[in-house]
Amino acid sequence: MAISPEQFRHARQAANLTISEAATTLEVCERTIRRYEDGDSKPLASHLMVLRTYASTSIHSPAGDTSFTFIDLFAGIGGLRRGFESIGGRCVFTSEWDTFAQQTYHANYPDNRPVEGDIRPFAEKPQEIPDHNVLLAGFPCQPFSIAGVSKKNALGRPHGFLCDTQGTLFYDTAKIIAAKRPNVFLLENVKNLERHDGGNTFRTIRHILEDELEYHIDFKVINSAGWVPQKRERIFIAGFRDTKEFSFSDMQVMDPAKGPRLGSILEDEVDEKYTLSDKLWNYLQNYKKKHEAKGNGFGFGLCGPDDIARTLSARYYKDGSEILIKQEGKNPRRLTPHECARLMGFETMGGKPFNIPVSDTQAYRQFGNSVVAPVVEAVANHMKPFMQGELAPTLQAAE
Repeated sequence: MAISPEQFRHARQAANLTISEAATTLEVCERTIRRYEDGDSKPLASHLMVLRTYASTSIHSPAGDTSFTFIDLFAGIGGLRRGFESIGGRCVFTSEWDTFAQQTYHANYPDNRPVEGDIRPFAEKPQEIPDHNVLLAGFPCQPFSIAGVSKKNALGRPHGFLCDTQGTLFYDTAKIIAAKRPNVFLLENVKNLERHDGGNTFRTIRHILEDELEYHIDFKVINSAGWVPQKRERIFIAGFRDTKEFSFSDMQVMDPAKGPRLGSILEDEVDEKYTLSDKLWNYLQNYKKKHEAKGNGFGFGLCGPDDIARTLSARYYKDGSEILIKQEGKNPRRLTPHECARLMGFETMGGKPFNIPVSDTQAYRQFGNSVVAPVVEAVANHMKPFMQGELAPTLQAAE
């Protein structure tokens, strides 16, 4: 029985292998894999069997059926991934440039495949990315201008993002969306993305996603304080290729006033190394007094178990000043890395600990750059019924 290119491609993707990884597994060159999938050469039955066996036995294949596949771009330590795995998704590709974040990602999501680094080569060769239903990306915000977009539209020039956002990482994300045409995407960024460059950045992003790539999008800024004891506001942009009905307007958001307090994530006994030295504590107090005299609010944030913390930032490792925990009879202390993991919703008190294979400095950076996992799970659950309608024709065609 002849094996079709589609059968081979589906087997490779079910095994969660890139073209390069499939070539290594089957001991052939990458060109052979591409010829199989392009229909220029007939796949060998033995190769198909190896891929199917690999898919059924590899440790990253989850138990039971999954309802969709997704890719995780600018993945950090996997905050977006956790939310979409919780609703039945299976990750088939990951990209994260920071090698320390890669270590943490591997320690918590052992996929039997590497975490890819720089996304830009894949934007130039998107065929190297497995087909997928959902694209997730916490892309960094970089400046670009909307200047000239209206003029290009008047001249009938397509693919304006090639000019208007070239050199930015959003440009690479847009190129992958354009090439792979996922059914759904979710993009995440800082709250200020809406106001960046006087609103020009966000207008350009909307123009590209809606007018050029022709996705229906909606977006919402969500405060994490209803889920975790931290005020952290992030914007989520959801896009659907065909579904027009999706909206964030009726999403149930947890009330920050009724959310948990810091006492729910704090440890009873903490190593003395997290207590501030006299020198650092005196410096922070003097720094705050100096700015109070100038009439501004710069300075440390001192918290107790009944408080909600400020936003944890990637610079927390420097002095811990944005979130300092009161201690009776001695200087305040920083949060421990595992307390940061709980503050970001990656673990719960008494639950399975999040694996932290890196130094405290790197861990603070990683949690400060991440998303709040329970918020992403809530977003994913809100998107789920719309995704089911969007994905139904695609999944039926693949059966």
